[in-house]
Amino acid sequence: MNKKCLMGVDVGTSETKGVLVDLSGAVIASASHPHELIIPRQGWAEHDPEVAWWGGLKSVIKDLLDGSGVSSDEIASFGCSTIAPCMVPMDEKGVALRNAVLYGIDTRATEEISELNSAIGEDEIFSRCGNSLSSQAVGPKILWLRKNEPQIYDKAHKIGTGSTYLVARLTGEWWIDHYTACNYVPCYDVASQGWAEDLCSSIVDIDKLPAIGWTSQIAGYVTEEAALETGLAVGTPVIVGATDAASEAVSVGVVEPGQMMLMYGSTLFMVQVTDSPVTDTRLWSAPFLFPGTYSLMAGMATTGVLTKWFRDNCALDLVDQESRDGVSAFSRLAEMASNVSPGAEGLIVLPYFSGERTPINDPGARGTVFGLTLSHGREHIYRAILEGVGHGVRHHVDLLEAIGAAPEEFRAVGGGTKNLPWLQMVSDICGIEQLVPPVTFGASYGDAFLAGLGIGLFADHGDIKSWIGDPLKIGNDLDLKPLYDLYHKVYLDLYRSTASLMHDLGVLSRKS
Repeated sequence: MNKKCLMGVDVGTSETKGVLVDLSGAVIASASHPHELIIPRQGWAEHDPEVAWWGGLKSVIKDLLDGSGVSSDEIASFGCSTIAPCMVPMDEKGVALRNAVLYGIDTRATEEISELNSAIGEDEIFSRCGNSLSSQAVGPKILWLRKNEPQIYDKAHKIGTGSTYLVARLTGEWWIDHYTACNYVPCYDVASQGWAEDLCSSIVDIDKLPAIGWTSQIAGYVTEEAALETGLAVGTPVIVGATDAASEAVSVGVVEPGQMMLMYGSTLFMVQVTDSPVTDTRLWSAPFLFPGTYSLMAGMATTGVLTKWFRDNCALDLVDQESRDGVSAFSRLAEMASNVSPGAEGLIVLPYFSGERTPINDPGARGTVFGLTLSHGREHIYRAILEGVGHGVRHHVDLLEAIGAAPEEFRAVGGGTKNLPWLQMVSDICGIEQLVPPVTFGASYGDAFLAGLGIGLFADHGDIKSWIGDPLKIGNDLDLKPLYDLYHKVYLDLYRSTASLMHDLGVLSRKS
């Protein structure tokens, strides 16, 4: 049978998405399947791997095959990505022994972070791992498992991430990619690009960790048992896989040093490719997906979710109007904001409504609307929210320039790119041009390309550009730079001046 298709599947926080493409990148079919985020108690966030990950994967594969009429024998290779970093203990057959502990939104291992910082030393951890310990780090979560659920830890054959689990269920092989493994702080040594046995010793038996490989490396082949469950053909090659953000970067052509992805989702995530390791305590770093490439990552905690919060609390009339005429409330808000002059007539918003990740790394930060007068309406506040995100992006862009890693190209992706006025504000505030691919299918599209790369269908990772098409260019208005420079200074000074008060409010809120 002629192998003429590639399949990619991505498991996200709330749904699994998949895409089936031909070898030119044309989409034959796409599918999605929702799943539940489990919050067993405050500060915990979990998935049921059997239901959410394996069940979602099977459902999406079935929908792709049924909806396309493509035979599984025609699929040349398969790739997957998952939210990361996660922690899931598995038995010898790849079955999860408990719910998966999710990424930075799960903060159960605070005590273990302090314990490891004291035992190893914060400077030593950063020097060896390229990252500091935080709620994003998997090492403390493994230690939490060992201390609190020792019977599960002892029974575990391997402790890996989401892609480890799915690849093991499909192939019987145990893998994790370098990009994801670097999030297993303090277990991964950046210099040697392998598990740091001396740092692991007090956390996890090293033989419980999966092998580390490059994303597009072939991890194994679909087994007879997995073929019966999923509908994939026996022997289909399966690559090691990656995290969703990294695959999303590939999906829009961010593969070369100097390129950066701005992912406008519920949060805003940034991935920049570099040709050598660059580390800074205010950012995250890791090897990228291909040998000889590296990456800097950053993330803002509330961006798209903040625009939704505003819509649901301050624009219910527009939501009602949307139900009558079909015109999106978001598009109406964007138009209203566009009619407000830059700077929102003296308003600044700090978009720290769920704390903030990089570059301030302050979970106690609070959202702020500063400068309100009786002349301001909701259109001013909404513009200030959009501009606040722009100032947050600029905070990162300026930091990258200061440490000698200024991006040369910015590619935007995600649901927020539908809001062109927002993109324009970000470009004007940061003084950058953004490139928006004409059609994006997200991380699963990148997974499909990486699956093809793994079996040699493409010369190198740069061939993804032939899949993408000509992007829309969002330039910047240089005349606005002096004004936005002044507003940006207020943005930075506002946090510095109020951070301690924000933390005081956090303490008070827990007492009330």
